Amino acid sequence: MTDPQTRLATRKHATVGLLLTLTLLGVFPIDVVLPSFPALSEHFQSPSSDIALSVSLFAVGIALSQLLIGPLSDVMGRKNLLLIGIAISAVGATGCVLVDSYWSFLFFRVIQALGCGCFVLSQALIQDLFTGQEQQRLRILLVTCGGIFISFSPLAGTGLQSWMGWRGSFLVFTALSIGVFASVCRLLEHSRVDGHPRRFNFVASYRKVFGDFSFLAYWLISALAFSCHFSFIVISPLILIDQLHLSPEAFSLVLLGYGLAYIGGGLIATMLSNRIDPQTQIMTGLGLILAAGLLMLGLANQLGLSVTTLLLPMIVCTAGTTIARAAANNQAMTLFPGQAGTSASAGSVLVFIVGGLTSAVISLTPLDLQVALALCLVLLSLLGLTLNALVRQRDGGLLPG
Repeated sequence: MTDPQTRLATRKHATVGLLLTLTLLGVFPIDVVLPSFPALSEHFQSPSSDIALSVSLFAVGIALSQLLIGPLSDVMGRKNLLLIGIAISAVGATGCVLVDSYWSFLFFRVIQALGCGCFVLSQALIQDLFTGQEQQRLRILLVTCGGIFISFSPLAGTGLQSWMGWRGSFLVFTALSIGVFASVCRLLEHSRVDGHPRRFNFVASYRKVFGDFSFLAYWLISALAFSCHFSFIVISPLILIDQLHLSPEAFSLVLLGYGLAYIGGGLIATMLSNRIDPQTQIMTGLGLILAAGLLMLGLANQLGLSVTTLLLPMIVCTAGTTIARAAANNQAMTLFPGQAGTSASAGSVLVFIVGGLTSAVISLTPLDLQVALALCLVLLSLLGLTLNALVRQRDGGLLPG
């Protein structure tokens, strides 16, 4: 007979597995379609820039849905909102498979995005179900795996494109959603939040968290770091496929190599979390992103556009993104532990809006895309460093948590 401690450990491992799957579903529909850009463009008779715009709008759609999901989850519980969101995202993915016009496709992508907003609750679940160093380790794990999933998704998309065409990624998403729906039903029956209903006050919830300067600054830092990575992912087909004429298979392998760098970034972030304070971790991460932008500008000027001059700086950027985001997320989420859902949604809204708008601006810019991306890394890292300095000055070096 299994003893209670063994059952608890097994349940924790299963919960971590669920958190990782939620993270996968949160990024899978964004990046798995990247190798299908040419097929989508041909099917809907739209330019590649329109298909890239659909990815940016997807990110904005997720952000908008999270505005409501977070505060509602503090009242209704995480489980109920997850189940509703998963169902809506599956409906949106199914709709994308069935339509024949670009605007109908865009409509159902937004529906899918609105459902995918529920996956932000993984951050709140960490706050609910884990304590102390477990929270920080799990946030590093989710940031690391999120980056790996983002970078591995195009390789999966290439296989699905070859096997089932562009519709394959949406069919697989629907199948995964059904499996996660069942896991949520099984694992989150005794969610701590479900047993403590609260009065719903949407405006007051956000006024409280956004009224805290440190909370806002930490999430903006996370958003700026994410935007550097997300912008590269969104415009990568425009550079690697359209400009460098890589095949979808070669394109996926390039992003696979980029994704492997996230493992190194996660290991560095874990090591630094035990040795230096969070604000210094943030400075280190943003400093690496700044160095990556300057390196990309230098390589573009001296050697021109190539896979090497693009990928080498982005690998440096990846390490910086992992370090800065994990530390900033953890600092922000510890400020309002009693409103974990609202805190997670407020932060993720900032992350996806900044990421979506930044990537849209870069994809539509008249500038050379490599130069535009390099300038993005430089400017966003400098903004992040400025915010971190303001928080450090305001708090007098005293850190929460």
